[in-house]
Amino acid sequence: MTATLAPRALYEEVADRLRQRIFAHELAPGDWIDELRIAGDLGISRTPLREALKVLASEGLITMKLRRGAYVTEASPKDLADVYHLLSLLEADAARAVARHATGAALAQLSALHEELEAAVRDSERFFALNEAFHMRLLELADNRWRLQVVQDLRKVMKLHRQHSLHKQGRLTQSLAEHRDLMAALMARDGERAAACMRRHFEGGLEAAS
Repeated sequence: MTATLAPRALYEEVADRLRQRIFAHELAPGDWIDELRIAGDLGISRTPLREALKVLASEGLITMKLRRGAYVTEASPKDLADVYHLLSLLEADAARAVARHATGAALAQLSALHEELEAAVRDSERFFALNEAFHMRLLELADNRWRLQVVQDLRKVMKLHRQHSLHKQGRLTQSLAEHRDLMAALMARDGERAAACMRRHFEGGLEAAS
């Protein structure tokens, strides 16, 4: 049984626990959220659980159905294509900004993360975590908090499918090659090429996830 949660910011802690279970596919797309069982497992009342479900619904991870309760979101092929399209636009713009304006020290940070990606090519779970860290660091360096916030929300929906896509034959190696091209463009301070590399990266990701 899961350990009882501390009362501090309870609904946020509950949301985090459920978010982790969704990303790990312990709660899979389409699963019904059994509020009584989950509240019992966590040793809480249903009130903070329902507040947590509202948070996850605002992130697109939970779908509330009238008189039927809460379900883990099932993203349709169109939903997934729409998310990838928006991420491609936003992160390509971020890559352009980083190539043009980031300091040498900032680019060195990205290069170090890329080297860790290269070393993790045989470990898909670690690769997945490092890949996300690379993208989020690039967005932070692009220095637009509104873009960062939108991307964070979109990536939560993408995570419902993304890890599976990396397990597809050849996708991890292809993703790494796309990162190499992107890193080369960033180091060359070529904003337009960096943006184009990022767009191709998301095109490859969508193809693997579809």
